[in-house]
Parts: sequence; C-alpha cells; structure tokens
Amino acid sequence: MADFILAIDQGTTGSTVALVDSQGQLCARVNVEFPQIFPKPGWVEHQPDAIWTSVEKALSRLLRKKLCKPSDIAALGITNQRETSVVWDRRTGEALNNAIVWQCRRTADFCEALRAAGHEKLVRKRSGLVLDPYFSASKFRWLLREVPAAKRALKAGALAAGTMDSFLLWHLTGGEQHATDVSNAARTSLMNLKSLSWDPELLRLFEVPENILPEIRPSSGVFGHTRGIRGLPDGIPIAGIAGDQQAALFGQACFSAGDTKCTYGTGSFIVMNTGSERIVSKSGLLTTVAWQLDQQAPVYALEGGAFVCGAAVQWLRDGLKLIKRAPDIEALAASVPDHDGVEFVPALTGLGAPHWAPDARGLITGLTRGSDAGHIARATLDAMALQNVDILRCMEADLGKRMRPLRVDGGAAANDLLMQTQADYLGRKLVRPRVTETTVAGASYLAGIGVGLWRNTAEIKRIWQPEREFSVAITAAKRRQRMQSWQAAVDQTLAKSV
Repeated sequence: MADFILAIDQGTTGSTVALVDSQGQLCARVNVEFPQIFPKPGWVEHQPDAIWTSVEKALSRLLRKKLCKPSDIAALGITNQRETSVVWDRRTGEALNNAIVWQCRRTADFCEALRAAGHEKLVRKRSGLVLDPYFSASKFRWLLREVPAAKRALKAGALAAGTMDSFLLWHLTGGEQHATDVSNAARTSLMNLKSLSWDPELLRLFEVPENILPEIRPSSGVFGHTRGIRGLPDGIPIAGIAGDQQAALFGQACFSAGDTKCTYGTGSFIVMNTGSERIVSKSGLLTTVAWQLDQQAPVYALEGGAFVCGAAVQWLRDGLKLIKRAPDIEALAASVPDHDGVEFVPALTGLGAPHWAPDARGLITGLTRGSDAGHIARATLDAMALQNVDILRCMEADLGKRMRPLRVDGGAAANDLLMQTQADYLGRKLVRPRVTETTVAGASYLAGIGVGLWRNTAEIKRIWQPEREFSVAITAAKRRQRMQSWQAAVDQTLAKSV
C-alpha cells in the first residue's frame, strides 16, 4: 500500500530528502551539502546544477536504505529556501546563471532608488513586503539585465524564471510543469496578496515579464508527476509545495490565528498565523501567505526574519576557528557565566526585520583583556535570541496582545542553552516538538493532504507532539537590563550603516 511521503527540503546550505510514514513519523533523512559562492562582498550565489545534483544524491542515498519500495511512495512534497532566484532555458532545463541567494545584497541600490522614487507604498500594499534586495523581484530584474544567455532565451521565448521550488518541480516532472505555490510566490514582491496572482503593476515596476514566471497554485494539491528520476517510478504525484518557513508553520501544527513558530536555521524566521486576516504591520514586519489548501481560502501570516542565525555559528567555526563543529558552541558558551559586556550584532549580510538595513555590517563590542572565546560564543547565542525578541515584540505590537507559547524548531533548537536564553529574554514559554524537522513535516503533511493520505489539519494536529518546554527563569529587571545593552549595540550598528 502506498502510504509513505517523500519530502525534499532544499535549504540554503544543503538539500535534504526524507521519508515520512502515514503516522507522520520521520523514518529517515539524508542531507547533502553544496558550495556557497561569494563573488563580491555582500553577494551570495548557488550553482543550480549543484543543487539539483545534491537532491539526486540525497534521494539515491535514502532509497539505498530500502525502508520502503519506491512503489510505496504515495506522494512527494517540496519545501525550499525562499527568494533565491534562478533562470533556465525551457528547451534544455539548463540554468543560465548561478542562482542569486536570498542573502545576496547586490540589488540594494536599485531597491533604494525605487524607495527614493516613492514606490515603497505600492509594493507594500500589493505584496505585503518592504522594498529590500532580500526578495526575488529585484533579483529577477538583475538576471534579465546582466546575463546575456537569459536575454537570448527571453528573445527566443524559451526563458523560465522562478524560485527553487519551481526549478525542482521542472526537473522532477521532466520539464512538464512550471509552477509555484502561493507561499513562495508571496515572497517575490510580484504577487498580489489579495488576488493571489501576478500583479501587472508590480511586474512593470520590476521589469519582469509575466510569461517567464511559474503558474501560481495552492500549496496542497497535485502539481505534476515524477518523470525520468533515477530510482523512482514515473507517475508519483508531487502534491505539496511551500516555502521553508511556511512549511515549518504547517509542520508545527500552527493552524489557529495567533499560533507562532520560530525556526533556527541559517537565519532565524518567526511566522505567526493570522488566519483569514491580512494584517498590515506598523512595526517593520511582513504580511505574507502562510499556505492555501486546495479549494480553500488562503491562510495569512505575519513574518520577521533575522538573516544570520546559525550562519553566525558557522562563521565562528569557519572564519574565527573558535570551534571545530557547530554543536560545540553550547559547551564553549556555557564555559562562562554570561556575556560579560561583550555584544555581537551578527549583521554579516545586513540586518533584516524590523530594521531592514541591507548595508549594515557585523559588530563586536565590549571587549576587554578579560574577554575570551567563551564570551564571544555566549554573545553569539545571546544575539541569536535577542534578534528574535526584537521581532516578536513587533508582532505583539501589531496584534495588540501577548502571543501564545512560542513553538521552536530547526537545527539550533536542539541547543538547550540557546532555548533557555530565548525563553528568558523573550519572557515567554517555549515549546520544542518531538519532531524538530518541521520543514520536512510541513511539506509531507501538505503532500499527504494533497493525495488524501490525511483528510484535514485536524488529523495533522493529532500527530504533533511536544518534547520539552522552556519556562522563563530570570527577572523582568534583568531582562530589561540585557535588552538595553543589546539595543545600544544595535543602534551603534545602524549608525555605522547610514
């Protein structure tokens, strides 16, 4: 009986392929990393072919485990790094340039020019997003203007453009489908949040032809079928697609308005379900689509993201060589009682919500002769939590009420010291689920609902289980003092970016 879901989680540093059973349990996962490319300061690229190869390798290694027969796979789900933009030739499937990664700041000047010309209000109103190089629209424009092969393919009517979900769907279906879901389209600055279609005025503003873009569809439902994929039979339905953060929200069973999750990955991303209401943030947050089930109205969300979270730990490992492995940061940070005045603002690729300062650069302050590697590690963990406090306070301000306990996931959610620090500085309870691979879970649940393996979200809610709660363990006065020290460092960072 076909009762397994295959999930592809195409992330910023690697691609994961996972197998999930009909009870929502993770049977196995395989991750394959791919290179990060930094052509210039502030520029970040990926080689699309390397990403596709990483997916193929992960799939091959997973299938070699022989946990089920390929014919037992009921559906395939996709979740992906969002905003990362790629162009390819429809005739060959060949990528025409390196993908521009969501972290890349190369279009900052163009976004600033649009802002200066008074276009931010229109972009905000139609797309729910601020004018920032983070989003896909300005990346597509850059690729169309700067890549000769893209210009030639466009002239020949053979150009396709999209985010990584579209690129994967194209390859998984042997070039038969060029589509995306509402959650990914919502991150381009080109989709109208109300109509859920490409907005003609935004397309004109960013100079992106609609005919190169994918068709926008609900997040759950059959997008196409596998064709020509080594190890898999043709005809497996690809029945769920969502951007990684929206997939994590779905995977955390945050189905009610006010439910909120924080994913600790390369960046940290907080998403709050706002139900059928499109809340316009007054605090620098983003309005976005959480998901849409087939034949149902969309669910909206508020979102804020810090661009550098786990990436700060990678920098301590690869740049400063303070640790050998990323998990070693917990012991190093715990070797000192506190940060001892050291602050690290990890603006290594600018600052995201709620500041939106693409030119900001990282800053370490408060060093003395008594400072050591432990204090820098502790300041790094503190910063990962404090960035999120800034975002969550804005969410509460926009909602006008206190949030429910925060559900946490992602790789760094396994760090107990970080989770306790987050609860203390936020002043709210944290809940960590038993399955922390929530992006994979979300993609699997959407695909499973898409083929009827699960009937509705109520069945998914019964699957979700908590593993541990973290309660607040410091006083309000100590929290205020810590926030003041952090705010001073952020202000210093912002002052230098002006």
